[in-house]
Amino acid sequence: MALRLYNTLTAQVEEFQPVEGNQVRIYTCGPTVYDYAHIGNFRTFVFQDILRRYLRYRGYEVRQAMNLTDVDDKTIRKAREAGLDLRDFTATYIEAFEIDRELLNLETPEFLVRATDHIPDMIKLIQTLADKGYTYPSDGSTYFRVERFKDYGKLSKIDLSGIRAGARVDADEYDKANPRDFVLWKAAKEGEPYWDGALGPGRPGWHIECSVMAMKYLGETFDIHSGGTDLAFPHHENEIAQSEAATGKPFARFWLHAEHLKVNGERMAKSLGNYFTLRDLIQKNYKPTAIRYLLSEVPFRKPLNFTFDGLHQAQKSLERLRNFRYRLTMEKFPTGSSAELHERAEAARKAFEDALDDNLNTAEALAAVFNLVADGNTAMDRGEFRDGDRPRFLEVLERWDRIFGS
Repeated sequence: MALRLYNTLTAQVEEFQPVEGNQVRIYTCGPTVYDYAHIGNFRTFVFQDILRRYLRYRGYEVRQAMNLTDVDDKTIRKAREAGLDLRDFTATYIEAFEIDRELLNLETPEFLVRATDHIPDMIKLIQTLADKGYTYPSDGSTYFRVERFKDYGKLSKIDLSGIRAGARVDADEYDKANPRDFVLWKAAKEGEPYWDGALGPGRPGWHIECSVMAMKYLGETFDIHSGGTDLAFPHHENEIAQSEAATGKPFARFWLHAEHLKVNGERMAKSLGNYFTLRDLIQKNYKPTAIRYLLSEVPFRKPLNFTFDGLHQAQKSLERLRNFRYRLTMEKFPTGSSAELHERAEAARKAFEDALDDNLNTAEALAAVFNLVADGNTAMDRGEFRDGDRPRFLEVLERWDRIFGS
């Protein structure tokens, strides 16, 4: 069975094939480093980690870039409130993010890069867009002319019939119901960091940052762009517009969006004050492995409701798997093997892979593993398990651990 993924761009589940040979190039929208990332953010990052692990499991070579947004409206505002230089302020939260990633056993992307290290590249891309007639200046800032890009809205499926020519927005985030020309370069303001260059003193808009870093490390057309569903508009829509306008080529072939982590039916978000950081949960004596398990047990395209009961159950599920592994490893069994148990182990392996091939259906993949655990425990209790069955069952557990990383 081939790997099939839901592509937001086409609104269909499609068979995945890399652009080039056996290499899969992935761009991941990383954190905005103005505060500690919360576990809603990490739901997306855990999904992306399972994706890269499964691609490598299937024999692909993975090349992943993840940005660290260290200059935008939020980081500047928070640094100013803290009375710190922007780079020093964001360094604290970059370090915290790296610690959290390690605790959750997230693999390190090949490129984990700061936006502020790429300002000259951003200026260059904006100049390319200007040369092609996609921009206009206003009060020292530079804007992207949305009506000029005829495919605008193809990702988020927004209705552009009501858009007013020349209506502009300076904020990094804005409402889907009100699409406007978005800012590429923001004129310098008193008390804010700025960079000098051909566009005049200022700083980049949020959206241009990801286009530049994605294309620098992955090429003008790459395989997968991933992020949370809240980024589809305006961020990802604007990335497509400015990137494809500049190159004349498709930007990313597959767009994968993880649904929200919810608390009491509402999206977990800093703006709503209903969030938990990894540190919060560790202080309550929950293990990072259990948090990772909870964030992975529901498929990425379905909302996941966070509860402490669910987190407790995640810890119990992991204990069940580990107890079975201990029993497999330490108990003594009669020599020989069982043809029936061999078939069940092979069926579990296939069911596990088929589930992940089906748009990373983690729930079904975990069910296949737990069904095998139940079969194994029953056979041991009845004295039917044999020493030759041990490696086959262990192999399935190792495949689970290799992908789920718990």
